[in-house]
Amino acid sequence: MERVISVSLGEIVLKGLNRKYFEDRLIKNMKRVLRDFGEYRIYKEQGKIYIEGLDAHQDDAIRRLRKVFGLVYISPCIRTSREMEDIRKAGLTLVKDKLHGDKITTFKVETSRSDKRYPLKSPEISRDVGSYVLRNTENLKVDVHNPDFMLYVDIKEYGYVYIDRTKAYGGLPIGTNGKGLLLLSGGIDSPVAGFMMAKRGVEVDAVHFHSYPFTSQRAEEKVLDLAKIVSMYTGPMKIYSINLLSIQKEINKNCPEDEMTILSRRFMMRIAEEISRKKGHQVLITGENLGQVASQTIYSVDVINRSVQMPILRPLIGMDKVDIIEISKDIETYETSIKPFEDCCSVFLPKHPVTRPKLEDIEESEEALDIESLVKEAIDGMKVVSIE
Repeated sequence: MERVISVSLGEIVLKGLNRKYFEDRLIKNMKRVLRDFGEYRIYKEQGKIYIEGLDAHQDDAIRRLRKVFGLVYISPCIRTSREMEDIRKAGLTLVKDKLHGDKITTFKVETSRSDKRYPLKSPEISRDVGSYVLRNTENLKVDVHNPDFMLYVDIKEYGYVYIDRTKAYGGLPIGTNGKGLLLLSGGIDSPVAGFMMAKRGVEVDAVHFHSYPFTSQRAEEKVLDLAKIVSMYTGPMKIYSINLLSIQKEINKNCPEDEMTILSRRFMMRIAEEISRKKGHQVLITGENLGQVASQTIYSVDVINRSVQMPILRPLIGMDKVDIIEISKDIETYETSIKPFEDCCSVFLPKHPVTRPKLEDIEESEEALDIESLVKEAIDGMKVVSIE
């Protein structure tokens, strides 16, 4: 008997002829988070992936693997031969470990028999293992409807027996769906947006806009702190830091006050698009949520879209704010997001921002601005931070 970690795949199993590509990318991402654990081996067997050689790091490995998109469940297992005597003993070992730590009285055995040539059928294996456990424990009963815990048996090339299953996030492996550039602020929404697009396999970098010295250095550091948390899910990221102050001053001097928010947002999109074209991103990503603020009405979204040609993905657009907050708490960005440091959107903030902008009015206002020069100047002053 040997301790291994079993990982169950999600929608990757539906990928048909492309499945190997997704599995290979997934294994590469798993190796990235396990790279400092020394020698171990990853192998595939009939729909699951197994890791052997991590006994000393099992708990830490499971915590890290939970953040690898493409995995659905992660389980510490005992791998045995396919002999029923070995499978029984492994089941009993795990049950005794479970009874030692928890007050439980009922269980159920569930068997998956991938190799249909195996002489016993799944219900027969479950009854056999369950009977053995009952004979060798006290105060434990079988409950097939509402058990305190499940004992799982998988029959493949080996036998695999396990109880605990850690729920992971599912989705698709990072890097299987192109690259996106996230407009990352210090708020609650944009880190969640980056997380959700990474869950769909998008490799994520970020651009952050600030208005230093009108905004503080600590506000910029807060965004980098958020990026570090998000990178635990997305993998390595590059953060492109842009000072928007010169552009905001020009808008404030030459354009109607109530259009400041929309005009600034259109400049952000242009700058993000220019960076993306140079750095190989296919889409822009924002944390916009329909109707939340003046720049996120459906009219504003339409006018902002028309400033660029690149697609803008808004994974939170129809979500309830409460649900967004729950995700931010789960991925551990919430406490950093609510720290009270100002962002660039608070600079020259109009008292009554336009909520139903008309494209022709906005474009007329932009005629007073040297858009190309302002975008170039902002990018020329850009700072780049790499987060590994």
